[in-house]
Amino acid sequence: MRYTKVVVKKRLQFILQNLKTSIPKTGKILDIGCGNGIISRALGAAGYDVLGIDLSEKAIQTAQQHNNLPNVSFRKLAAEDLMADSQTTHQYDALICSEVLEHLQQPEHLLQTAYQLLKTDGILLATVPNGYGPREVLVTKPMQWLYTKGGRLLDAVMLSKKMLGYKGTTVQSAAEHLEHIQFFSTKSIEKLASSNNFRLDKLQNADFVGDVFPFSLLIRRSESLQNLDCGLANSLPHHLTSGFLMVWKK
Repeated sequence: MRYTKVVVKKRLQFILQNLKTSIPKTGKILDIGCGNGIISRALGAAGYDVLGIDLSEKAIQTAQQHNNLPNVSFRKLAAEDLMADSQTTHQYDALICSEVLEHLQQPEHLLQTAYQLLKTDGILLATVPNGYGPREVLVTKPMQWLYTKGGRLLDAVMLSKKMLGYKGTTVQSAAEHLEHIQFFSTKSIEKLASSNNFRLDKLQNADFVGDVFPFSLLIRRSESLQNLDCGLANSLPHHLTSGFLMVWKK
């Protein structure tokens, strides 16, 4: 399994670039909510010692099946459970939390644990959708509303998506429940960080309308258009983009 969309490649490149400038190659990394383990394996291939954890048995099985790196391991485990071992405290040079916080009822609980797991000079690399950007407003929120209503309209939409080639799955995770619960703005994400003893050190835009129908019909078929979409996002105000790439520090 590998990344094929430019925006997810961009996330990985952001993570790798910031690790290389801040963390030694011998660093220990915890990938929280690792899903199918693609990020974990990419970091392992770069030389880092990586533990990927996820609550989805299906995702962890997928990650393990595709892993052949001795410096990468996967466990079905919650980050909070790592704290049961006092030796784990402040053990990791970097934490990865990619496309995870938006799925949590209480993301502050995870961040409180993350603070304890991270070394004093470590970094937390997080990516989240912009809760008020094009993708969430025009795709995610309407679709989640349709799921709650059910009925013929949902059936018609799902059939139309299938006919247009949308599979409804992601390369990043095989987990079955991927609803978005949190919808972050730049202000709310900064508040979430500061209220849990982190500071937002870097914020970069991810993409613009690459996953927004009907633009996605064309953009997803062309890597050049995807590159254009992600490049355009870099020059836009944060509130107009579809995702945030972030570095947090204690």
